[in-house]
Amino acid sequence: MAAPAIAAPTNFPGHVINLRDPDTASVALIQKRLNQLGCGPIAEDGDFGPQTQEAVELFQVRSADHFGAPLEVDGKVGPLTWASLFATPSIPVVSLPNTVLLTETLRFAATQVGVMEQPTGSNRGPQVDLYLKSVGAPLGSAWCAAFVYFCFQQAAIGVGTANPVIKTGGVLDHWNRAGAAGIPRLGHDECIATPSLVKPGMIFVIINTSGTGHCGLVESVTGTLLTTIEGNTNDNGSREGIGVFRRQKRTIASINRGYIVYS
Repeated sequence: MAAPAIAAPTNFPGHVINLRDPDTASVALIQKRLNQLGCGPIAEDGDFGPQTQEAVELFQVRSADHFGAPLEVDGKVGPLTWASLFATPSIPVVSLPNTVLLTETLRFAATQVGVMEQPTGSNRGPQVDLYLKSVGAPLGSAWCAAFVYFCFQQAAIGVGTANPVIKTGGVLDHWNRAGAAGIPRLGHDECIATPSLVKPGMIFVIINTSGTGHCGLVESVTGTLLTTIEGNTNDNGSREGIGVFRRQKRTIASINRGYIVYS
């Protein structure tokens, strides 16, 4: 039997809804839907308390997302749980950058997908060497950050503007210098709480416990799932990769340091 439909608007509000959330209108809508789907009974009072959290968890245990994967059972209503809860035809997708430079950067980055190291595992190759030379890094170095800089550089030349990206081949160095220069950065926790903050054209930054890192370009955002274009990666997304890939397996939560915003 099909789930009862609801008449109220069901657009995701842009932030994750959880315990004691002040967005009482969205909470009441969630509570009503949970009752309709047999995950209650709970009060439809706009107060996201423990009973509502348990009802959300029950729904998540029973349900899958729009990709057919089990929902994460965390008692929070993010874009994937929201889309499944309200059976909306699609989850929020953002694929258009907000500036000409970012649009051109992603367009150019897409032309690089398929560039491979020569030989594999060497951090070398005709195109890889160009990436490294663009930031003055030694040939044979890890090159994910150099790839990002090179894409912005080529885009800036194409649109006739200066490249705003800090010239460095180091991932952590880029993150730290961006902060010191006042370039906007979005942290891990705030992006989990408000997934709508993450936009195409941002540079994602992952830092390992050793201080090494990996970075790449966000091409599009589907709920909490990212499509990225990355250099020095592989099908598994490791830092020491073999080429430039478009990847569709990262999530907002998997980016442990955050995002650098050149808008």
